[in-house]
Amino acid sequence: MNAHKPLRLRRGIAAASLLLIAACGPAGGPPGFPPPPVTVITVETRDVPVMLEYTGQTAGYRETEVRARVSGILLKRNYREGGNVRRGESLFTIDPAPFQLAQARASADLGVAEARLQQAQRELARLKPVHEARAVSQKEFDDATSNERIARAEVESVRARLNEARLNLEWTRVESPIAGIAGRAAVSEGSLVSGPSVLLTTVTQTDPMYVIFGVSDRDTLALRRDADAGRLKLPADGRLKATVELADGSDYTQPGVVNFTDARINTATGTTETRAEFPNPRNLLRAGEFVRIKLSGAVRPAAVVIPQRAVLDSPAGKFVYLLGAESKAEPRPVEVGAWTADGWVITKGLKPGDRVIVDGVAKIFAPGTPVTVMDGKTPPAAPAAKPAAKPATKS
Repeated sequence: MNAHKPLRLRRGIAAASLLLIAACGPAGGPPGFPPPPVTVITVETRDVPVMLEYTGQTAGYRETEVRARVSGILLKRNYREGGNVRRGESLFTIDPAPFQLAQARASADLGVAEARLQQAQRELARLKPVHEARAVSQKEFDDATSNERIARAEVESVRARLNEARLNLEWTRVESPIAGIAGRAAVSEGSLVSGPSVLLTTVTQTDPMYVIFGVSDRDTLALRRDADAGRLKLPADGRLKATVELADGSDYTQPGVVNFTDARINTATGTTETRAEFPNPRNLLRAGEFVRIKLSGAVRPAAVVIPQRAVLDSPAGKFVYLLGAESKAEPRPVEVGAWTADGWVITKGLKPGDRVIVDGVAKIFAPGTPVTVMDGKTPPAAPAAKPAAKPATKS
């Protein structure tokens, strides 16, 4: 009998506690708690700027490979690696001695050919009046005419060889095809350069600078569908503005513009190559660095935007609580679109005039829970429980 007394005593205390909580709690709410305080916003539509972010890589406006046009021994490097070079500036010198000899030989051959031509011309001129007087045979005159033509053709051939020799001699001076920053020399002095097959260095024009990035086919389709449906308004000229965030998190001050989108999709990455152009007068952007590029200029007209904290997740998808009749929380399934600076863009489920519960949703334990609206103010913290008053002692 005495062993069961503590068990009966605990059960009696628990039953009394439940009766006390039920008596204190309001109808329809969690037992023992007042209606949770919440803040509510009224849904309105507004134009929302669209910001798109991608990872990109910088590239020079023009990147040129410098190669020799003739074969020979690399005699000298004429530029400072990593320095600025002008268009037409000499970067390398190929040993010109063999080409000077070839030019001299072609020049001498031209002199011989011109002398033969003069001789053939004199012979033809001597035979012409004699032939008209029929004092020589037709064969002799024809031979003299052919010799003069052969000598003339030989002069033209040798003159072409001389021009080629002069051109090869000029090409021993390897010049920069563009103005920009010259890279590291790939071949050192004394090396044999076998013509255009050997890369000597590169020159990169860094002002302006390109940023190349890939847009996924999913994003491309979504943007196209939104634009066709009127949910997205692109710039009038179709060119999005661009800004760059550098690797250290700072913003590049010069704005750019998107000027190219490839019509093909890269099968290896599933992205469309896109390119933006940025001024780079101080060479702050360097070719090959990775950056974050942000695109702006598109607008979502008459969009519904609500704070992120108002959107909840459930096994069936995302939903929000609306303030319904009798100040009760009513769930409403929604579909979210893009993320903006101040919340989610709601593409389906809400309309202007709906009253969405924003703060205090964590205290709504079930649909239909009564709530107390705090007129847009942050719900106050629950007051601390007061200590129970001591029972009066009998005298």
